[in-house]
Amino acid sequence: MTRQIEGDFDYIVVGAGTAGCIVANRLSADPRKRVLILEAGGLDNWIWFHIPVGYLFAIGNPRSDWMFKTEPEAGLNGRALAYPRGKVIGGSSAINAMISMRGQAADYDHWRQLGLAGWGWGDVLPAFKRLEDHFLGESEHHGVGGGWRIEAARLSWPVLDAVADAAAQMGIPRTPDFNTGNNEGIGYFHVNQKRGRRWSSARGFLKPALGRPNLRLETGVLVERVIVEAGRAVGVRFLQGGVVTEARARGEVVLCSGSIGSIQVLQRSGIGPAEWLAPLGITPVLERAGVGRNLQDHLQQRAIYKVTGIRTLNETYYSLPRRGLMGLDYMLRRRGPLTMAPSQLGIFTRSDPHQERANIQFHVQPLSLDKVGEPLHRFPAITVAACNLRPTSRGTLRLRDARPNTPPMIAPNYLATPEDRQVAADAIRVTRRLMKQAALAPYRPDEYLPGPAVGDDDAALAKAAGDIGTTIFHPVGTAKMGRPDDPLAVVDERLRVHGMGGLRVIDASVMPTITSGNTNTPTAMIAEKGSAMMVEDGR
Repeated sequence: MTRQIEGDFDYIVVGAGTAGCIVANRLSADPRKRVLILEAGGLDNWIWFHIPVGYLFAIGNPRSDWMFKTEPEAGLNGRALAYPRGKVIGGSSAINAMISMRGQAADYDHWRQLGLAGWGWGDVLPAFKRLEDHFLGESEHHGVGGGWRIEAARLSWPVLDAVADAAAQMGIPRTPDFNTGNNEGIGYFHVNQKRGRRWSSARGFLKPALGRPNLRLETGVLVERVIVEAGRAVGVRFLQGGVVTEARARGEVVLCSGSIGSIQVLQRSGIGPAEWLAPLGITPVLERAGVGRNLQDHLQQRAIYKVTGIRTLNETYYSLPRRGLMGLDYMLRRRGPLTMAPSQLGIFTRSDPHQERANIQFHVQPLSLDKVGEPLHRFPAITVAACNLRPTSRGTLRLRDARPNTPPMIAPNYLATPEDRQVAADAIRVTRRLMKQAALAPYRPDEYLPGPAVGDDDAALAKAAGDIGTTIFHPVGTAKMGRPDDPLAVVDERLRVHGMGGLRVIDASVMPTITSGNTNTPTAMIAEKGSAMMVEDGR
């Protein structure tokens, strides 16, 4: 027996993550429109969703993470990687690195050059500014008064200052702000925090809107599929508490479940490559070859260096008195290591002099560990991780079966192209050159990973990249924007699914190409623009 959720809705938003919280806020601002937002996870009523360092406890925990894994990857020498996704209102913005990063102006100008009107840098900058409540104040680059709080980091580390000095000795410029359209340089990341507490999309956009009588939130909801009638999306069918339930939309259904979740819903709804769906017993409703293709992600090479004569978090954490002082500092001042984002110092530069613009990003951390969720090392060390900002490898996202609770097959296809292997090798070379600068000499950096036994030739470094490479959790592109003549395009420039009325996708999956930096803030911008388009089209 199928239960019908009471009432008719103008809009149904599937997913209360980074994008969905913003979309629900904007659509429900009109009191005449009824909005239902459905979230598969739960409420953010756990302390580690709010203390910044809580990502260490949230990632890899089934309470807060969907615990996805990739398929074994040939480019990673057969390794499979954990693939965290937030399982809570706020989505991945509740467990991520909190780094506020737009990317580069050229990223968006490239989207416009692909024929996507309204997506150039000059078009998206006003949306970025509308979102923001920026500590630097109102300027040509930033806005104030929005729901997306951005602040400076609340601590610094002498060892990171030394790495910054070393980068400057290599000729990389210092920058006070990575978000002006050109992020080449050295600086401390700006973070989505407010007075030492994580600032998720749920805190900034969903919770302030939940008092509206026309907005309804349901949690613990697994959306099985979009209901399609006569070529139009008219509602959704979902499981909640073991009960099959349907909800209807007079206006539109909008998928905001991200590059993994939105694709699962589309494919279960029969929207995608027919050759993938039919063998699973799913009747194809709309052939869209790009649904689940074009997966792009940032792969980093996590180099670790032991240091001496300077403090890191490793030995601080294992000292009980110092650990107590960290907790006290946070309780009294909302400062100290408990406010740390996973990475504090950023360096954007070029893997070789022939690159037109910065193409690698360093995340530098005053700590080291084997992988997220495992204990810190007991020796003093730092992590200097370099990632390729614009990979050319493309992967896939496919269903294993038609059941909504079965994890999908995630195959990013890392390091599949010669270009990506070359950038990975060059990035390790840049890392080694950085760590040999005079500014770091007093601390005697000793390469722990990939290790001194790894040679400096392309083949050795590419293999090392496969051994130490890991995702920084930026999947995009699996429902890409594109013109009607693009065979892999899933949505148009107004984020409407090609060939299907009443259905949009508004999240990171619509990016045609990945942005040059952390992807959470660009996802928020897409939600801001996409919801404005829905409001305009609904008038």
